Amino acid sequence: MKRLVPFSFLSPFFLLLGGFLGSCDAQRDGTDMPHRPHIVLIFADDMGYGDISALNASSKITTPHLDRMVREGMHFTRAHASASVCTPSRYGLLTGRYAFRSAAAAYGIGGFAGPVVEEGRETLASLLKRSGYHTGIVGKWHLGLGWQTRDGLPPTMVHGSGLSNVAYSLPVTEGPGDVGFDYSFIHPASLDIPPYVFLRNHEVVNPNVVLTSSVYPRRREDTEFSWDKKHSDELAIYWQKGVWWREGEMSTDFRVEDCHATILGEGLSFIRQHVSMGVADPFFLYLPLTGPHTPWLPSPENQGKSGAGVYGDFVLDIDQLVGRVMEELEQQGIADQTLLLFASDNGAYWPESEIELHNHDSNAGRRGQKGDVWDGGHRVPLIARWPGVIAAGRSSDALISLTDFSATFSEMTETAPGEGQAEDSQSFWSLLRGTGDEGMRTEMVHHSSRNLYSIRSGGWKYIEGLGSGGFTDPAIVTPGEGDPAGQLYDETLDPSEQENRYVQLPDVVNELASKLEQIRGK
Repeated sequence: MKRLVPFSFLSPFFLLLGGFLGSCDAQRDGTDMPHRPHIVLIFADDMGYGDISALNASSKITTPHLDRMVREGMHFTRAHASASVCTPSRYGLLTGRYAFRSAAAAYGIGGFAGPVVEEGRETLASLLKRSGYHTGIVGKWHLGLGWQTRDGLPPTMVHGSGLSNVAYSLPVTEGPGDVGFDYSFIHPASLDIPPYVFLRNHEVVNPNVVLTSSVYPRRREDTEFSWDKKHSDELAIYWQKGVWWREGEMSTDFRVEDCHATILGEGLSFIRQHVSMGVADPFFLYLPLTGPHTPWLPSPENQGKSGAGVYGDFVLDIDQLVGRVMEELEQQGIADQTLLLFASDNGAYWPESEIELHNHDSNAGRRGQKGDVWDGGHRVPLIARWPGVIAAGRSSDALISLTDFSATFSEMTETAPGEGQAEDSQSFWSLLRGTGDEGMRTEMVHHSSRNLYSIRSGGWKYIEGLGSGGFTDPAIVTPGEGDPAGQLYDETLDPSEQENRYVQLPDVVNELASKLEQIRGK
């Protein structure tokens, strides 16, 4: 079992390492550009492209801090998660590999699932660690942990009780420390999935647990069920649309409504402690948030402040967090030495009924939502800021996958990827630094929550079946007599995927179907 040293005890080691590696910061490439910046990657959960006011003129949510990132940096209009739900998207982000290549990582998992990142698989953290970075994760993990149990059996919840056999007083045997992170402070999964605990360096911070229903009432007097009630059962805490979480074990001092603020505080502390050490090496902070995924629990100061209901109010909290991170980088004097990135793991969970209710389209005109194979399921915001290196106010319509961070960081830091690693990653470093206008990627595979695949290539998007493949009904459609067997859309003329050209263009269908099968078979 790998054990980690608490972050505060690493100072002497990093002071020595800084003296040894300090000359690396003076290295420049041919354009006199530093290639080992600090990196902060803020990863929102279930936040749509259209929620950011600078990217959507019709947004009912005003996001001044993300808008500032857009003004001062570069944004991408065709960035996509490789999958449209949490676990496979995060696997792809960290490994540079499509999650459908891994049976364990291809679907969303629960809070007690085992690790899905294979032993020996290189991640962004292990890649950057080889380049001299100090690496940390603060926030939502959702890639599985090696829980120990009281009875020696696999971790599980007793049906109908919310109780588990997990021994929270024992450290997890596998976790972020085994895939390259020097420091970790994590919540195991989504914030509506038990267990509700924080782990610091593989140990539960407070192993004393109670059931969530012993702290929170399951219903309130004003509770009205909505379309999302289908995701919970009678034991779940359900107060209103978007404000619900499943019954389960929770640390006695854990409060769901405080989770977001706790993650922000820990993230800022990581930055401060690294700077206070005075070491020359850079840091990588992966900051995956628990919001605006359900439960929608905006801070009191933002309640009622947006034009998109409780969800929109919660997005304001995300925007403020980005502002606090930028403020901290400036206070520490490292803003111009830091590549700050913002993205989301998939599209927003925002059905047509919410678009009509609030006149706000979280997915900015793209069809579908989280979970779907349509673009609303996986098109995401991607913003990059690095003052003095990334030119301000730029945008790019190059095709980008979240799997592409591996190759990009590899090229930026001049660190060769491991053999056989990150096979689905293509660098967009030249786009960030402004030495090229065309991206390397010409095609991309998309993977829905219901195992429906698509590929975009040559200006076309082919989907191998009918339906959304995800959360939008109908998810899977059996074609009737004379119906097309799949979907084909013109990316340029029909970005909202309304006119199915499958029947009219069989040659294009066959070419893309063959290409999809070839990529999946690698």
